Amino acid sequence: MSLEKLRNWVGRTQVAEDLAAPFPVRALIATLDEPDPEPRAGDPLPPLWHWLYFLEAAPMSKVGPDGHAERGDFLPPVPLPRRMWAGSRFTFDGPPLRIGEPIRRVSAIKSVEPKTGSTGSMVFVTVSHTVSGPAGTAFVEEHDIVYREAARPGERQREARPAPADATWSRTIEATPVLLFRFSALTFNGHRIHYDEPYVTGVEGYPGLIVHGPLMGLVQMELARRSSPGRTPASFEFRALAPVYAGAAFSVGARREADGSLSTWIADRNSGLAQQGKATFR
Repeated sequence: MSLEKLRNWVGRTQVAEDLAAPFPVRALIATLDEPDPEPRAGDPLPPLWHWLYFLEAAPMSKVGPDGHAERGDFLPPVPLPRRMWAGSRFTFDGPPLRIGEPIRRVSAIKSVEPKTGSTGSMVFVTVSHTVSGPAGTAFVEEHDIVYREAARPGERQREARPAPADATWSRTIEATPVLLFRFSALTFNGHRIHYDEPYVTGVEGYPGLIVHGPLMGLVQMELARRSSPGRTPASFEFRALAPVYAGAAFSVGARREADGSLSTWIADRNSGLAQQGKATFR
């Protein structure tokens, strides 16, 4: 399909409604190994934890070879086989979502843009999500998806540049297959790169299971907010730079800047910069 036809998807919208039930929150607390109290109705939902809801449940007959729902309905049918979460940007302008309340998400295709990188052709699709609860709009998210060509024979992963070594706060997380399975299950994510090692190595050409991009974005936001007690998030953004693979620990770092913002990042097992982000607070 030509790029011009793919651009016909720009402006397409989708509406999803859900209930912010407490169990997914309890399960993610356990998965992140946090000592938080039992979530109760009325508690604010932490930022980015909306990813536990609005889950797409495509019938098995509509699932593509990579484990995702087939393209061509809401998302454009980009004819490139490899898909990754490239990054997200959030603006928190309204009251927080709360556990136990009905929530609503209005999504729209914002752009479809081709690019060329070191591994060949790519297409970036940006989706905006406006998420609200009974009290009104809570935040707006922009989500970037990148589609890439199939792996070439002998293709090697580019070495990541060094991550910062001056974190004000940091945390180490073991990227075990169980962690990846739990996050996939909590977000109903069937993407095989996170749990099917023969597929991710033999078909997509990566050296191992890949840690979820949104999981790494979420733990950056978690470190930032837990390091800023009494402050309300105003914005957060993160961008993927390199994959992180299961089987070893990765680290999450945050550094307080002069303007009060927090720079955040993910460092892989070799201290390479895999993601970078920024959080601001009121």
